[in-house]
Amino acid sequence: MKTQVGIIGAGPAGLILAQLLHLQGIDSVILERKSRDNIEGTVKAGILEQTTIDILREMGVGDRMDREGHFHNGNYFQFNGQRSHIDLKKYSGGKQVVVYPQHEVIIDLVNARYENGKDIIFDVQDVTLHDLNTKQPKIRYRKNGLDEELVCDFIAGCDGYHGPSRHAIPDKLRKEHVHFYQFGWLGILSDSKPAADELIYANHDQGFALLSTRTPILQRHYLQVDPFDDIANWSDDRIWTELTERTKTNDGWQVPDGPINTKGIFQMRSFVCETMQFGRLFIAGDAAHTVPPTGAKGLNLAATDVKVMARGISEFYQNGSTDILDRYSDICLRRVWGAERFSYFMTRLLHTNPNYDSFERGVQLSELDYYTSSEAGLTMIAENYVGLPIQWEQAGNVKNLIK
Repeated sequence: MKTQVGIIGAGPAGLILAQLLHLQGIDSVILERKSRDNIEGTVKAGILEQTTIDILREMGVGDRMDREGHFHNGNYFQFNGQRSHIDLKKYSGGKQVVVYPQHEVIIDLVNARYENGKDIIFDVQDVTLHDLNTKQPKIRYRKNGLDEELVCDFIAGCDGYHGPSRHAIPDKLRKEHVHFYQFGWLGILSDSKPAADELIYANHDQGFALLSTRTPILQRHYLQVDPFDDIANWSDDRIWTELTERTKTNDGWQVPDGPINTKGIFQMRSFVCETMQFGRLFIAGDAAHTVPPTGAKGLNLAATDVKVMARGISEFYQNGSTDILDRYSDICLRRVWGAERFSYFMTRLLHTNPNYDSFERGVQLSELDYYTSSEAGLTMIAENYVGLPIQWEQAGNVKNLIK
């Protein structure tokens, strides 16, 4: 089988790329190791920044997001029992974010794919990449017990952190950075009323808490915990007790509780693979970088990665230019490192560090006071939270900052 672009992975990155390419008349084949039910049914967080909102609308897949998504003009930072509003729209020049879960984005994109008359090859196994330094790279895989081969002009590795694409880049050429946090998040889905009209980020002596929302009756909340703790140690009563304590305000407000449907603990890390291209292979999304969820950047970085990739591939087919493709890593990394910085900043600012002495804790609280009361501080948070723009011009020496 032959195609112009072979896409490994039917997550947000792969599906958005396929739709962008389709609108330019470029053919693609998507390979996915999971089933359709699995990718559409796995509930994940989803705060879409303005750039991602615009991309989905431009592709013609934003109608349901516009109808059912919860558009937020701001969020809340809370510390010392007091809550401050961050007016994202005011301090970012009119931009917004929308709470619209990732699996809903995937459902919309899968439907668009089939409406375009295209297919997705689900349940593939043993995916390997070959001949990446040639003009006809190949993807080999197994489907229904049979060996198959896909011959492409380009391969897009959108297969996540554990996928084969990044590892197909030779070790001696692959430049990676990883940082593990001592914080873990315990996340729950609960049948309860919304805590507020917008997200609440709470810093408390006992640890960070985040109150999010999904629907009028289903909420997503998080607690800072030891990443190696056992979820069996956290009864529903203990979870609600901690959430209540960490998010209550001095005026007596308390978070609405309810039955917990799911709960789990995960460790947080920051990861960047600066080698986002090798031969005719280009990697995107979690295959190239991961961020702690504090900054709400994961899906959004995936969307802008493939926006750059699609433009580069389109220019190649239109006029033979490889300018964007040659600079793909540089263009993407400028935004990636910006998002990594902001996510690191938010994590450090909002989480309680058990190793801090009283002086360091005082400095942290002073920082929270500054960023929630200073025009400069509010602008910095707003501009980064709603998403920095793609900078198409030469990225300068950003990548050279990391030696």
